[in-house]
Amino acid sequence: MPKEKLRYEVDPYNRLVIQETGAKSRLPYFRRVLDGTFKTGPNSTLLYHVKAPTGVFEDKRKAPHQIKLRGKWSLNKNHDLVLTLDNWRRQTVGDEITLQGEIKSVSSNSLSFAVTTRTEDELDIRNILKLEGRWQADKYNRLTFRVKKGEGRHDTLTLDGIWEIDKNHRIVYKYEKAQLIRKKKLKKTLTFKGFFDITKKNRLSYNLSSDGKSAFDFRTGLGFLRENYIKYEIGIGGTNRREPVNQTIILYGKWKIRRNAGLLFEIERPAFAKAPATETIKFSADAKLTKRDEVKFSIKNEKGKNLGMELKLSRKLLRGDGEAFIKLLKDKKEAAIYVGAGWKW
Repeated sequence: MPKEKLRYEVDPYNRLVIQETGAKSRLPYFRRVLDGTFKTGPNSTLLYHVKAPTGVFEDKRKAPHQIKLRGKWSLNKNHDLVLTLDNWRRQTVGDEITLQGEIKSVSSNSLSFAVTTRTEDELDIRNILKLEGRWQADKYNRLTFRVKKGEGRHDTLTLDGIWEIDKNHRIVYKYEKAQLIRKKKLKKTLTFKGFFDITKKNRLSYNLSSDGKSAFDFRTGLGFLRENYIKYEIGIGGTNRREPVNQTIILYGKWKIRRNAGLLFEIERPAFAKAPATETIKFSADAKLTKRDEVKFSIKNEKGKNLGMELKLSRKLLRGDGEAFIKLLKDKKEAAIYVGAGWKW
């Protein structure tokens, strides 16, 4: 005879509660509160290390030392971490384990969530649940984290609010979080450290890792290139937003031409920990002189694919290698000269 299903939930103090009946009941006798702490296990499972049972759990010898829970991860409106249980072992499908806490930190391949659990002795124990995966932007340009679960599977945590760019060219996500027990709201901020890149038409990427596997690839309108800046308009959608919220991103910097490198846009930014003072976006282009003695560039990515953007630069802005390049344009008297990585003159 198969064992009866168990129902799981979490009390306001982040302690695991079990019901053995297989059906909800208001009678306290059927509820067992386990004193313990949460951890994450292999393939992003949720583990609950049991210290000691409390309440009506009379036979402490039958108390499990560890409970393993499996399901689908998500974030709720309050940015709490939720595990919706699947049909595994004695779990009841659809039960939700809602962990009240906060996103403590983010990196290129992880999200850390802080959970405070109150013990039977009324002591608060703080633990960090670390989920591994990678960051991406969804079709609404929202920030999402793909939780790695093994065998090519993943769950998606979505930051449903509005993000912006700070003065250090970092992505900043701000939100309000309600504390249910203390009945107040706190303002929280997450900061993503990375670098911008432009490799596709109507796209602006923000890479969090050097290999590009963890990156926000935002859908945009056509970019505008000027003498000292790159400008994009980005619409951020959301669950309860009828119209996208428009976000303007302006990257200020200098255009340069380098032998063996191509056309570069160097972004200057105030330094922060473990980051260079400049950030470089590399392009290739077809270049030609205009009647006004300007250089007109038809912008391409490093692989030579057209990005649908044009740039005009005056001679005074192209110093150093740029001056030699202008001389080459005049000497060649050709309609256009290709400029790209590994290109020489």
